[in-house]
Amino acid sequence: MGLPKIALTVGDPAGIGPEIVAKAAADPGVLAVCRPVVFSTPPEAAVRTGIVSAAAGRAAYATIVRAVDFAKRGDVDAIVTAPINKLAFAKAGLKWKGHTDLIAHLCDSKRVAMMFHSPTLKVVLITVHVPLKSVSKYLTPALVDQTISLTAEAMKMFGTPKPRLALAGLNPHAGENGVLGDEEDKVLVPAVRRARARRVNIEGPIPGDTVFVRAARGEYDCVIACYHDQGLIPVKLLSFGNAVNVTIGLPIIRTSVDHGTAFDIAGKGVANAGSMIAAVKLAAEMASARARP
Repeated sequence: MGLPKIALTVGDPAGIGPEIVAKAAADPGVLAVCRPVVFSTPPEAAVRTGIVSAAAGRAAYATIVRAVDFAKRGDVDAIVTAPINKLAFAKAGLKWKGHTDLIAHLCDSKRVAMMFHSPTLKVVLITVHVPLKSVSKYLTPALVDQTISLTAEAMKMFGTPKPRLALAGLNPHAGENGVLGDEEDKVLVPAVRRARARRVNIEGPIPGDTVFVRAARGEYDCVIACYHDQGLIPVKLLSFGNAVNVTIGLPIIRTSVDHGTAFDIAGKGVANAGSMIAAVKLAAEMASARARP
């Protein structure tokens, strides 16, 4: 079995994506574990470095679609995406908020979730790009059940067939028995009971100000967070530059960086490719594991 072929998409061409992809594709550690295949934006795209534009949004979209088509056909074993810009997508008239919902659409996947994988901490998000004031509305029993199931299944890809999961509470002190909010009692506690009935090893809801500390110390294999910043702040605090975004629930393997387009340093040759390199290596590891009999 040869090295897996990994597609690297450059993301928004006005950002640091093209630079970090070029650095990752030439990295000796990357070349030792895979054969990188770079998917660049069309040469006719009228893009200015460091400037948000509809042209850049359209170019990024076209590149992602092409790479996903390759992955679905089996011409590459995984895709790794450099960052895109949500405003550029909006300017281009695209309805998707980011990679995750776009790739889920392209793969016709109804049940996906965003995981952040790092050596210190693994986190899965129940809600993602939702305003904070709307999180409670989106935190439905069906979505919580789905995210717990996806997480338990996805952990097998990382060599943990029986993961120890923790569900973070939404409110301070996990609601304090309803004094500080009732989402725990109405939604999260019943979800944990249902998951345990399905033989998922999960605890919670656990207050958000302690659950990530406990996981980082090894008590849990993965934390399921209620909303975007609740999960990403601890991951980036502990592992910024080494964390990898993994979309779970897809028929293909997709990983990405843990940062944005960084327009302020685009084109200056100073972008750190550490997260991109980590994302490619993890994708190669996942592809190799999937290929084993």
